[in-house]
Amino acid sequence: MELHILEHRVRVLSLARPGLWLYTHPLIKLLFLPRRSRLKMPPPPTRCKFFSLTETPEDYTLMVDEEGFKELPPSEFLQVAEATWLVLNVSSHSGAAVQAAGVTKIARSVITPLAEHHVSVLMLSTYQTDFILVREQDLSVVIHTLAQEFDIYREVGGEPVPVARDDSSNGFPRAQHGPSPTVHPIQSPQNRFCVLTLDPETLPAIATTLIDVLFYSHRFPSDLLLTSSSGELWRMVRIGGQPLGFDECGIVAQIAGPLAAADISAYYISTFNFDHALVPEDGIDSVIEVLQRRQESLGS
Repeated sequence: MELHILEHRVRVLSLARPGLWLYTHPLIKLLFLPRRSRLKMPPPPTRCKFFSLTETPEDYTLMVDEEGFKELPPSEFLQVAEATWLVLNVSSHSGAAVQAAGVTKIARSVITPLAEHHVSVLMLSTYQTDFILVREQDLSVVIHTLAQEFDIYREVGGEPVPVARDDSSNGFPRAQHGPSPTVHPIQSPQNRFCVLTLDPETLPAIATTLIDVLFYSHRFPSDLLLTSSSGELWRMVRIGGQPLGFDECGIVAQIAGPLAAADISAYYISTFNFDHALVPEDGIDSVIEVLQRRQESLGS
């Protein structure tokens, strides 16, 4: 298996819901006009290449690379996490992204080892693959922790460059048991979700529709989307009663680990304040039972 450290240097932001009007134009620009920039003279401007927008009842979470971050003016509505994050992606040796089971596939090989070495991670599952975000300052620990399991590459100028494997300890301590992890409450609203992907060829034709969906009506036209052939629905499990912050380690592992052990597929989305897992609707009772047992074992 290969672990790729992508070129993006990502900032994580919270946009308060009352401030959406102020950022509608920059967000539309980032979503639909990524090649445009305030600079009009050569050389050609670098465009935003990593952008994620997640709406929750509390706020909008943005994960955006440095070029995209420049398009978002500071205001009282925008809260920016201090750290810069790097993006990791797991793929097979053939170059195909890990498929099908979302974060479950990488729980044992990536998420749990990083938690054991006290590395805080954010997760962003998509239709095609999963992205693991780690703080830039933790990269050396990440490489040391995962080098035995993965061939590691770092993207430079769009090309993968092998990261040298060093079998020495480099002064890094072995994984140790830290303080007992915090047991965060979980809840599962009744909302039902579809995991969808847009055909890129349709994007220019439906830009107006998407603007309406994202900023006004919040209703997706079903005939414009591609989804899994089974048409399965998903339920959300929300982790955290109070904002989780960015320093605690092992939150993703507490959820992804037990689900992987039970062979339950899950997509995982970290936001500025809380974490969320999407699990198959027909298995939601089993998921809650598995996670509650895990919480009981942590609390005992």
